[in-house]
Amino acid sequence: MTEGTGTGERHASWLELFFDLVAVAGVAQLSHLVHTTHSWGDAGLYVVCFLAFWTAWMCFTVYGNVAGGATRVAPVFGAMLGLAIMAAAVEGVGGEHARTFAIAYVAVRVLADRVWQSRDVRRIVVDWPAVQVGSGVVPWIVSLWADAPWRYVLWALGLALDLVITFLFAGERAVAGFNRRSEQHRGARPAPQAQFVHLDAAHIGERLGLFMIIVLGEGVLVVTEAMTATEHWAAPLYRTAFGALALLAALWAVMLRHGSGGVPFLGGHALPARVMLPLHCLTAGVVVALASGLGDVIGHGPPPAGTRWLLCGAVAALGLLGSVMGLVAGRGGWWALAVASIAVAGPGLVGWLGAEGSAVVWLLVLVVVAQVAVTRFQLRVTRQ
Repeated sequence: MTEGTGTGERHASWLELFFDLVAVAGVAQLSHLVHTTHSWGDAGLYVVCFLAFWTAWMCFTVYGNVAGGATRVAPVFGAMLGLAIMAAAVEGVGGEHARTFAIAYVAVRVLADRVWQSRDVRRIVVDWPAVQVGSGVVPWIVSLWADAPWRYVLWALGLALDLVITFLFAGERAVAGFNRRSEQHRGARPAPQAQFVHLDAAHIGERLGLFMIIVLGEGVLVVTEAMTATEHWAAPLYRTAFGALALLAALWAVMLRHGSGGVPFLGGHALPARVMLPLHCLTAGVVVALASGLGDVIGHGPPPAGTRWLLCGAVAALGLLGSVMGLVAGRGGWWALAVASIAVAGPGLVGWLGAEGSAVVWLLVLVVVAQVAVTRFQLRVTRQ
């Protein structure tokens, strides 16, 4: 049978908000990991670590979404401990702390699977089955006996398996697969009753938005830490810092005011969970990288080319993703073309100019504000 999530409006509980605090530590450590990125291999390691942390966080976010008031406190606290260890291990994930990171990840994933099981009932999350399928964890276990770089290849393989499982076995296929396995074992022992559960869309959207607020807050923290580390405060420092905060505010408008769950320009349009959640992960990962780059331009002259292109590339990626999401939401082809053109031409020009830090940041602010202005114009036209 299928279990609903209730018709009443739900908001994040105190336990869920407490659980999200571990995301603050994780995002902070992942942001610092970007600072040590000097090659494509380092960038790949950041992507894998961020996706692993986000996946582990999402497993218990989905649990709280479905369980609601019946959420058990002990497993959630156990997941917090595992995520805290993962966050602490990020700094040394390229060396001695890699196995600790992997062990903590596997422990959280195993715990996430156990919370759905009982003697008589097996609840199956139809919209995001990766929280319960263990195939993606196997390469992580194997990696405990592997050395670099193969351990990181195995991590990436495990995460890729989770995505494949999500897209291939979500929805009706998950239900059909469970029924088929139940038929095969019917003669051996009584199979547990299945409850096929769906996510509460409004509640999961709120949790995704709160995570994005944490990511943007990390950007504010990076800016303030960079200011604190600067000995002499002068006009260029203020211009750059104010520009960085303005850029974060503009991104807030793009991802939350005109977006949904942190996905840019999606508005109130609903997407299937197996599509919405990876998009949120992608957006959050890009913003964490951008926040890290903002810290490198505070209190300095012309930023290094790598930092400049990191900022420009992040803004361009968010704009291009937003143009596609707005098109899906029905904003119109002319709007999507305008936003995509601004997203490509603006950051491309800024990256090519090679200006000082404050100029780079403020020009990127203009890029995002221009996209918001086009969106506001499109909304006025639609209402007429």
